[in-house]
Amino acid sequence: MSDERGEVLIPIARAAIARALGVALLADESAPWLAKHGACFVTLTQQGELRGCIGSLQAHRPLLTDVKSNAISAAIHDPRFMPLGNEELDITTIEISLLSPTQEMNVRDEADALAQLRPDVDGIVFEYGPYRSTFLPQVWENLAQPRDFLAMLRRKAGLPDDFWDEGVKLSRYTVTKWREKQH
Repeated sequence: MSDERGEVLIPIARAAIARALGVALLADESAPWLAKHGACFVTLTQQGELRGCIGSLQAHRPLLTDVKSNAISAAIHDPRFMPLGNEELDITTIEISLLSPTQEMNVRDEADALAQLRPDVDGIVFEYGPYRSTFLPQVWENLAQPRDFLAMLRRKAGLPDDFWDEGVKLSRYTVTKWREKQH
């Protein structure tokens, strides 16, 4: 597999969204590697602003299915936004992030966790009991300091910014990403 995967994945995501909106659009889905299990996030933006983002943290289905399902969910089912309308399709830019398997981080305390974070490299999964959140590595562009990154991750999980407990679990992953030229 080469990094030309984006040239296959982006049109698949766009076609899935278009079909969900009742617009006929086809994409080549014949690449054999699409049948292998993969985990991805599909991020939609309009003029640089987030318009939807949904994904899978674990590879639990064929990548083709994961991309199509997450693209439709990002466009129509992201609870932070109204469903995408047909008129928005042409002004929406698609980014696909293909995730590596997650690796559990062994952290003694919050200071150890902060020291282990790798800005611009790691996506992080935060877990504590029923609370869970993740940020893709791209979020480092807006939250460059590890302390801020972790605080917002806790807030996203529904916990106070400064929450810490010995039961906190952190995992990391990396991504390979592809983005359409801005619409």
